[in-house]
Amino acid sequence: MVQLAKLVGYCDELLGARGFQDYAPNGLQVEGRAEVTRLVTGVTASAALLEQAIDAGADAVLVHHGFFWKSEPSPVTGLKARRLGMLLRHGVSLVAYHLPLDTHQAFGNNAQLGRRLAVEVDGYAEAGGVPGLLAFGRLSNACSAADLSDRLSCLLGRAPLHVGAGSRIIHKVAWCSGAAQRFLAEAVNLGVDAYVSGEISESTTHEAREYGIHYFAAGHHATERYGVQALGEHLAARLRLDHHFIDDPNPV
Repeated sequence: MVQLAKLVGYCDELLGARGFQDYAPNGLQVEGRAEVTRLVTGVTASAALLEQAIDAGADAVLVHHGFFWKSEPSPVTGLKARRLGMLLRHGVSLVAYHLPLDTHQAFGNNAQLGRRLAVEVDGYAEAGGVPGLLAFGRLSNACSAADLSDRLSCLLGRAPLHVGAGSRIIHKVAWCSGAAQRFLAEAVNLGVDAYVSGEISESTTHEAREYGIHYFAAGHHATERYGVQALGEHLAARLRLDHHFIDDPNPV
């Protein structure tokens, strides 16, 4: 068991949360019980995830996609009211980290995805004005696009959408989880043969073809499952918490 304030303070410091200008507040978003024994982690604070977390006896839920995004209306109505009501009625806290959980070089989504893909990381570059957001490195053995597609399929449990560079052999790869297709040009500037992200836009196909680079849209949710799991496991060991990851499947 740990005090909620200690849990949040530790995460804030570990992830450097105060150093980000983000699309939503990082850290504690909804305050529940003062003490945390059971922590549930997940990708997005959907109603389905919250229901399962409450059924599992969670004292706090830690996610990558929380609430209060800059682009959303301020009134607490509709879906937002129902989700917040669930947490408040049961005294369950919500903690969320967005960009800090993308960029962290141990527990971040990109670091964890690269580790599972067995890519030797060369570094983390700035993308979209965010330092360290775009990971890049090299494969231990060069492979075809079909081989990398198979590797992604086995890891993520879904086949990626591949567009771009024809038969070009892949030696170097850049990757950024989630909706990071707009960083394709930054990936090209790193001299890589392939770029992996979560989503794809209509323009991405044309850009990949014209740049002569492979692009793999591997799933926003699928590429962002591992950071929050790794953080949860670390917190369980460090703070002696009971941790459970709950996956609320999403085809996007």
